[in-house]
Amino acid sequence: MSDLPLYYVGAHVSASGGVENAPLNAAKLGANAFALFTKNQRRWEAKPLTSGSIKKFRDSCERLGFKPEQILPHDSYLINLGHPEAEPLAKSRAAFVDELQRCEQLGLCYLNFHPGSHLRKVDEETCLNTIAESINIALDQTSGVTAVIENTAGQGSNLGCRFEHLAHIIDRVEDKSRVGVCLDTCHTFASGYDLRDRDDCQHTFAEFERIVGFEYLKGMHLNDSKTEFNSRKDRHHSLGMGEIGLEVFRYIMSDDRFRGIPMVLETIDDTIWAEEIQMLRGFTDLSS
Repeated sequence: MSDLPLYYVGAHVSASGGVENAPLNAAKLGANAFALFTKNQRRWEAKPLTSGSIKKFRDSCERLGFKPEQILPHDSYLINLGHPEAEPLAKSRAAFVDELQRCEQLGLCYLNFHPGSHLRKVDEETCLNTIAESINIALDQTSGVTAVIENTAGQGSNLGCRFEHLAHIIDRVEDKSRVGVCLDTCHTFASGYDLRDRDDCQHTFAEFERIVGFEYLKGMHLNDSKTEFNSRKDRHHSLGMGEIGLEVFRYIMSDDRFRGIPMVLETIDDTIWAEEIQMLRGFTDLSS
């Protein structure tokens, strides 16, 4: 049992003032995992990372015990790798390559991203194929970083809300060693996979194993949901304060399949993140 990897639990912390501040902010929470944006997530352009910031980030991670597999950076919300129009698609693909390259510079091994939207201009399969093609193009231009597809709540024309969507994309990615999935508990619940009791969790994660496979699970976002089951709305809540409740988080923290991957809070009250991290750890005697 002692040879098993730890449960890595943290939060999506601020990188305001420079990426080098993110590991410091995570350490203040008592976290052993964290997420960050390596640039402003709501702007296309960003200044290149400086050599000083890169060195400080790497040094802080080493000093504070954050290894690459404990960190789950997120790309810009503007990127749509399934865009049905040529010019915006090219812009998204270039931005995605830049995000992967920033992760390379920081010595990180994952990049979490939302798959894309068809904008009601093409059918789902066409859009999913475009997303896979976008990933292939980006992976060909980079090295060492795994593209981690986040499941979505299914709002609007967003794809990735069904496990079948994730499997379809993965099946068409040429380098299977550099593609993975991040499951967001709020998105999972909002898109119609129940998580409210232990039987629900067993059924939902069995479906994930059957359709996608746990070998592709590279990260988790741990969030409760403000909206009801199958709402198709992405509204996060603090753990135990929403429609999901605490059982799924007890389940995750007692299931060895979730060890060794970054599990990141994106709950709405950052003033209680440290408490939520400690609560999650309290669900197992073996995390740290």
